[in-house]
Amino acid sequence: MNDHHHPLPSLGVVIVNYNTEDLTLQRVKSLLEHGIAAPGDICVVDNLSPDGSGVRLQSSLPAGVRLVLSPRNGGFGAGVNIGVAASSTDLVLVLNPDTYFLRNRVEVLQRLFTETPNLGIAGLKLINPDGSLQYSARRFYSLLDILARRTPLGNLGPLRKLVSSHLLKRNWQGGPFKADWVIGTGFVVRRTAFDEVGRMDEGYFLYFEEVDLCARMWVKGWQVVAVPEVELVHEHQRHSQAGIWSSSGQTHLRSMVRFFTKFGVPWVRRPHRSKMKSAYLRWRRQVIEHGVGAQSDAQV
Repeated sequence: MNDHHHPLPSLGVVIVNYNTEDLTLQRVKSLLEHGIAAPGDICVVDNLSPDGSGVRLQSSLPAGVRLVLSPRNGGFGAGVNIGVAASSTDLVLVLNPDTYFLRNRVEVLQRLFTETPNLGIAGLKLINPDGSLQYSARRFYSLLDILARRTPLGNLGPLRKLVSSHLLKRNWQGGPFKADWVIGTGFVVRRTAFDEVGRMDEGYFLYFEEVDLCARMWVKGWQVVAVPEVELVHEHQRHSQAGIWSSSGQTHLRSMVRFFTKFGVPWVRRPHRSKMKSAYLRWRRQVIEHGVGAQSDAQV
């Protein structure tokens, strides 16, 4: 039962479209059918799709749904920034087009944000179409974590345990739990927290932008949690798992380098948030000293 003295915060949805017209239409229609958001609180951002799907969406989206045609493709984070800026709700649910809900449980999220004033981001329970978990909440990386995740060494006993703890595999049986970061495929962000930490860093074209956002949430005193009660089906293709010399592999590597440049490179032990904060503040001072000024991360 809702507490009438504490009305639930309003919730909107942002979907970034890039050559995914059919999926985007399906997701929007599903959101409306489940009553997850009103048409006017759903914003689709087209990242200058070369297939022309942005223009076609102008006539094919359900009535009332907002569409923003970006004049450039600045990457996923830039698209999210545009969508959040065009929205007016207290909370924003960021969704990939290749996701869908089986039922409406967003009130769980709304209540959680009401009851937890310093909650900045809530990640959803991502599952595969067969119901298996995607482990969408993680610990921050050390280089040893990356080695375990990206090479066959991760199959060895000690490193296999490291992978399990990095993926927080034991945390999904109960209620909401704190995580260092959550996957950007489906998460809810508090608008005031999003603005305070500087929005998505558009220096990442793809990959690591959600890790960076969550890191800045912790730096600024906001919490990041995962919410097992709210499931989101994700029909995904992990391009970042492609070879290091592929285009997506190179993009992933560049994003990783940017993240470690900002927050430090721990070799074996995972980083303490206090050390990440110190590294981040040093990075910010260097940025300002080079004449960028006190701009948000979205602008540097």
